[in-house]
Amino acid sequence: MNILLLAVLMGFYYWFSRLRFGYTFSSMLLQPVVIGVFVGLLTGNMTLSMQIGAGLQLVYLGVTSTPGGNVPSDPALAGCIAIPLGVLSNMSPEIAIALAIPFGVLGVFVDQLRRSTNAIWVHMADKYAEQANTKGILRAAFIYPAIAGFIIRFPIVFAIVYYGVDAVEKLIAVIPEWLMHSFEIMGGILPALGFAITLSVIGKKNLIPFFIIGFFATMYLSLDTMAVAIFATCVALLLNLFKLKDEVA
Repeated sequence: MNILLLAVLMGFYYWFSRLRFGYTFSSMLLQPVVIGVFVGLLTGNMTLSMQIGAGLQLVYLGVTSTPGGNVPSDPALAGCIAIPLGVLSNMSPEIAIALAIPFGVLGVFVDQLRRSTNAIWVHMADKYAEQANTKGILRAAFIYPAIAGFIIRFPIVFAIVYYGVDAVEKLIAVIPEWLMHSFEIMGGILPALGFAITLSVIGKKNLIPFFIIGFFATMYLSLDTMAVAIFATCVALLLNLFKLKDEVA
C-alpha cells in the first residue's frame, strides 16, 4: 500500500478511536490487537501485523484507568505508530514492541493537551445552557471537541508513519548487532511485565494457581495459546455453574 495513504488512514484511525463514541466500541478500537487487524488488512501482511499487535497487547494488558480517567501510557498511539512502522520496515515483533513504548508515553502528553482544550468547550456549553440553546450545547459537547481532537491527534500519527519508515530503516541499518539483540530481549520481557501488572491489579492470591496452570500447560504440555484460552474459558464457565448451584442450594 502507498505509504501516504497508510499514514492518512492511521491518523484517521487514531483520531476516531479516541472520540469515545460509545465506550465499549471505542475501547475495542484502542486495543493494539485490533489495530493489528486494521494494519494487516491495509498492508496485506496480516501475520507480522498481528504478531506485533498481539505482543503489544500483552504489554498493556494491565493498564487500567486511574482516578480521573488518566492512564500511564496510551496503547492506541503506540499501536497506530509501531505496528505500521514495524510491518513496513519488516522488523521483528520484539524490536517493534520495544520501540513502541516511548510512543505510548507520548500519547499521555497528547491526551493532556486535548483535555486542556476541552475547558474551552465546557465554558462555551455553559453559555449556551444559559440561553437554552440545545444545538449550541450539542456542538460544544461533540462537534468542537472532535475537531480539536483531530487537529491535535491526526498530525502526530500521520507525520511519524509517513516520514518514519525511512528513518527506522536507516536506524536499524546502523544499530550494532549487540544493541539490536538487546532490543529483542527487552521486547520479549515487556509482555511478561504486562502479565505481572495484571496479576498485581487483580490482587487475588487465590487466582495465582490458575496462572501457574496456564503457564505449565503452555511450556510442558506444548499447548498453544488458543487451546489454553479455550480450556480456561470452559473451566471458568464450569466454576461459575457450580457457584450458581451452591447459591441456589
